[in-house]
Amino acid sequence: MTLTDQEQARASDEENPQRQDQHRRALAEWIVVIVVALVAALLIKTFAIQAFYIPSPSMVPTLEPGDRVLVNKLSYDFHSVHIGDIVVFRRPPADTTLGIDDLIKRVVALPGQTIYVNDCRVYVNGKEEAQPYLPKGWQNPNSEYCTVWTTNLPNPYKVPASDYFVMGDNRKDSYDSRYWGPLPASYLVGRAFVRMWPPSRLGFL
Repeated sequence: MTLTDQEQARASDEENPQRQDQHRRALAEWIVVIVVALVAALLIKTFAIQAFYIPSPSMVPTLEPGDRVLVNKLSYDFHSVHIGDIVVFRRPPADTTLGIDDLIKRVVALPGQTIYVNDCRVYVNGKEEAQPYLPKGWQNPNSEYCTVWTTNLPNPYKVPASDYFVMGDNRKDSYDSRYWGPLPASYLVGRAFVRMWPPSRLGFL
C-alpha cells in the first residue's frame, strides 16, 4: 500500500516542524558550547596561563626575538619567587621602553638581599651566583654576557624589602634593574615556564 500525494504532504507537514525544532536545539547547543569555550579561554588567559611574545634580544641566548613563551600567572600564589626564575612583569614607571606593556627578565636577587657585581660576576649576599644559563666565556670582560654595573645605583646594592632585582641574560644588551631600579613585587605577572614557539626550540625554561 502506498500513500497518496495528499497523505504524503500531510505527513511531511507533521515531520517538518519536528526537524526544524531539532535543528534549533542543535544550533542552540553549539552556541552554548562555543560561548562556554570562549569564556573558559578568557578566564584561563586572565587568571592562569597566557602566551607572551619576545620582542627584543635582551634574553638571548635563552630566548630569541620572536619566541613565544607560556607564563603561569598562578605560580607565585603557591610558592615564592626564586633566584633564576624567568618572570614576566608590567613595565615599571622608570622604564622608558615605548610600545611594550610587559617585559621579561631573570630574577638575580630577592627582597632584602645585597647584590654586588665585579669582574663580570654577580654576588648575592657575598656569595657568587651560579649562572649556568649564560654561554661559555661569559667571564671574559669582552663577552657580551659579561655583567657590568651602571652609575645609576650603588654597587653593592641592597634590594628593598618588597622588590626584586632582575636582569636580561644578554647582559650588555638589556635594559633592566641596573638602569631603572628594582622591580616592585606588585608588577609581577607570572613565571615563564615553557618555550612554545618555534617548534625547533620547544622546551621548559
